[in-house]
Amino acid sequence: MAILAKKIQPAKTEAIEETKKVFSEYKDFIFTEYRGLTVEQISALRGKLREKQVPLKVVKNNFARVAFDEMKIENVADYLKGPTAIAMVKEDANEAAKILFDFAKDTPALVVKGAYVENEIYDAAKIEAFSKVPGKKQLISMLMSAINGPAQKLAATLQAYVDKKSQEGGAAPAAEAPAAE
Repeated sequence: MAILAKKIQPAKTEAIEETKKVFSEYKDFIFTEYRGLTVEQISALRGKLREKQVPLKVVKNNFARVAFDEMKIENVADYLKGPTAIAMVKEDANEAAKILFDFAKDTPALVVKGAYVENEIYDAAKIEAFSKVPGKKQLISMLMSAINGPAQKLAATLQAYVDKKSQEGGAAPAAEAPAAE
């Protein structure tokens, strides 16, 4: 739970509202610690994430705690300690997590603390396992290719049958065109 002062300054209230407005546009959040990263490394990471339309934002931890509390997203306060950058994801959080973990292999200063994905809190181990699962688009393409394979075989078999019949001299019923009037 975020600590709220009795009398909050208007600038802080506006900052919290702005943070909440930004957070409300996304459904999943991945929390990272960026201590020890150079500006060039952070810029490179942001560039890779930007390709997947995933912004990486550094927000004051207390502002983020209050915004998450007001959005009814609980149990993320443990991840909002120390220097924290938040990757905000609209869809396919595992692809963003994959980018973060791949980057962390090359740059050990980046630490993935945890995540809030599909209304569930993920610790570092669970989000790492989640990052290894294919993304939604990859799964759909795998399913479509699995469905498409037998259909292609059936079409090739039917075409081979039509070709064989036409070579034998008899026209296949499906290959006959209606007479023009």
